Amino acid sequence: MIDYFALALGHGLLALALLRLAMWRQLDDDPALRQASDARKAEADAQSAAARAERRRRSDKGDHEGEQA
Repeated sequence: MIDYFALALGHGLLALALLRLAMWRQLDDDPALRQASDARKAEADAQSAAARAERRRRSDKGDHEGEQA
């Protein structure tokens, strides 16, 4: 009977520890991922701004892509 109690106690404590770890808020917050995401967004914004400026320059010059003479 003591063997069942020891097994139940051990597994119960492991389950409790697992639940406490799963509910820990800091597990979901990774600063490195947030930094990478911010850098990716900034790079996308910079590229899109540069692409818009290039398209604007081309349209000002009258160079339209896809037009055939």
